[in-house]
Amino acid sequence: MTSRGQSTAVSTPAPTGDGRSVTEVQYPSDGYPADHSVAGSHGTHSAHSAHSAHSAHSAHEAHDSYGTQDDRAVPTIGLDQLHDTVRRIAANVERVLVGKPEVVRVALVTLLAEGHLLVEDVPGVGKTSLAKALARSIDCPVSRLQFTPDLLPSDVTGVSIYNRQQSDFEFRPGPVFANIVVGDEINRASPKTQSALLECMEERQVTVDGTTYELGRPFMVIATQNPVEMEGTYALPEAQRDRFTARLSIGYPDAAAELAMVDEHAGANPLSELRPVSDGATVQRLIDRVRGLHVAPEVKQYAVELTAATRQLPEVRLGASPRATLQLVRAARAQAALSGREFVVPDDLHAVAIPVLAHRLVLTTEAHAARRSATDVVRAILARVPVPHGNRTR
Repeated sequence: MTSRGQSTAVSTPAPTGDGRSVTEVQYPSDGYPADHSVAGSHGTHSAHSAHSAHSAHSAHEAHDSYGTQDDRAVPTIGLDQLHDTVRRIAANVERVLVGKPEVVRVALVTLLAEGHLLVEDVPGVGKTSLAKALARSIDCPVSRLQFTPDLLPSDVTGVSIYNRQQSDFEFRPGPVFANIVVGDEINRASPKTQSALLECMEERQVTVDGTTYELGRPFMVIATQNPVEMEGTYALPEAQRDRFTARLSIGYPDAAAELAMVDEHAGANPLSELRPVSDGATVQRLIDRVRGLHVAPEVKQYAVELTAATRQLPEVRLGASPRATLQLVRAARAQAALSGREFVVPDDLHAVAIPVLAHRLVLTTEAHAARRSATDVVRAILARVPVPHGNRTR
């Protein structure tokens, strides 16, 4: 991307009339996003454009009451256009991540839900490649941040620097002032630096020296971490994990997919050949479209019962929060859109429950001793809580 010669420049956010500030982004003249470089305590970190993927997920036929529309205004963009854009993004990502359509689906659901994605797995399975491929598929400002132990909060959010010519302080935006922020090995940064993302991820804004700056839309954080090498790492606090809409593990590919990867990727890097297939404005329209999908009262109640069940189990020390309920419904809306429906059914909640809920649960010592995982707990809850069926449960 740097060979295009022009880098993305993020100007100093200008305060608006109400005391808040808005970030102004200058786009490269050739239509492609240039690399957004950020100087941190470890030097300059390059940012790349990203890509996201989708694979259709089937759902059972729904009762008529699920499809009842309310009086909200329906955005102009149609599901056909959404499917076309999603298909192109998915195909782009799958050029890099071979044989993992389910992983791509979860990543795309998170994107359409305007959430944040935590990719947690062993080294070498494609965590960073997934994040970069998703980012490169969308023509919008993208930043990449390599988390290290000596990284400071100001290296993430930005810093106020004294301008001698103007005899005043001016704000230099950090890498979070982008539409997609790729954070590599987030658990290698100190808790103080990790906490610099809390306000960004939840409120889509940054406060520095008493001034609040709005972040652009859409805004998505894609973070990776390695759960195996624990030396020199800092576990993400629960408040940080709860802000990630979904967590996924890529896993090892099967023999056929690994052989295809050797044939296709051994001689060239597929990331270098990716080109954007959509843009930030289109993705934001898709997000707005998904946000308007209908959720019946029975389905909302089912989502509440699922998260409430996680707080009542003896093997769970900390259950899912109310924020998890909101994220579960938003992700279910995105899953329904990928399935071609204007309304959410219980199967949509089932399809996203594990990636949305499992990483939020803290199990007891006894559960760990019994080799119970958070994924096992969520599966048990899905099997136990009665599923609504129209105006009754089953």
